[in-house]
Amino acid sequence: QVQLVESGGGLVQAGGSLRLSCAVSGRTYSSYAMAWFRQAPKKEREFLASTTWSGGSTLYADSVKGRFTISGDNAWNMVYLQMNSLKSEDTAVYYCAEAQYSDSYLQSPWDAKRYGSWGQGTQVTVSS
Repeated sequence: QVQLVESGGGLVQAGGSLRLSCAVSGRTYSSYAMAWFRQAPKKEREFLASTTWSGGSTLYADSVKGRFTISGDNAWNMVYLQMNSLKSEDTAVYYCAEAQYSDSYLQSPWDAKRYGSWGQGTQVTVSS
C-alpha cells in the first residue's frame, strides 16, 4: 500500500508563498498520476492540480492557474505544490493523492473518485 505524507503547511499572510511537499513510499503502480486537492471544513474536496507519471500531462484548476505549480523529483517520490500569491480563500486542508493511470484517466483527472491513495493532509491558513 502506497504511503503519502504531506508537510509544509502553516500560517501565512495574504500575498505570501508556501511550498507543500508529499513524500511517497511503497508505490506499486508502474503507470500513475499524482494530484493535489484541498478541503475546507464542511466543504467539498476541490481539485487543484494533477500530473501523470511522465509529467507530460498537467492540469490546473482555474482558481489556482498561474499561482500554483505542481512538480516532483525524477522518480516522483517527492511531489511539490508551490503556492504563490496566496489569498484568504486558499485556507483549507491540502491533500496529495495517487491514481492508477489508465486510458480513461485524462477524461476527468479532477475527479477525486479516481484516486485510491490519499495523504493525511496539511493545514494551510492564509490571514488577511
